[in-house]
Amino acid sequence: MKTLSYNIKIYATPERVWDILWGTETYNVWTKFFSCDSQMKSDWKVGGKTYFTDGDGNGMVSTIERIDEPNEIVFKHLGMIKDGQEDFDSEDVKAWAGSLEKYLLVDYNGETQLHVEVDIQPEYEEMMNNGFDQGLAMVKHLAEK
Repeated sequence: MKTLSYNIKIYATPERVWDILWGTETYNVWTKFFSCDSQMKSDWKVGGKTYFTDGDGNGMVSTIERIDEPNEIVFKHLGMIKDGQEDFDSEDVKAWAGSLEKYLLVDYNGETQLHVEVDIQPEYEEMMNNGFDQGLAMVKHLAEK
């Protein structure tokens, strides 16, 4: 497992950036760089379930490990969902289960430093770098409009 990190300064409040990151109208706008028709469905509870899926409903099953809105959220990835079935036990899943994805928002007088850390398997590094570089630029654009 490898941990990648990304930082971007956004001229907006943490509340505004949080709303862009997780809002139903904007989540799929910045995550399209990872997968077309990206969606997120969450109960927003620590220990609950969060689904990160594509337009066909396939993707990842996660939980929120920590949340302090609008300052921090940490997702723990648990398994996959494919064709409506959740998989927590396959060898593919066991290779990365327990990996974390962290979003930290720090307020500097109305400007926000957004820091993201994500644990990945090395073969996904280029995809993640491209997705986060373009996705976080889109978050900045949307939050500063």
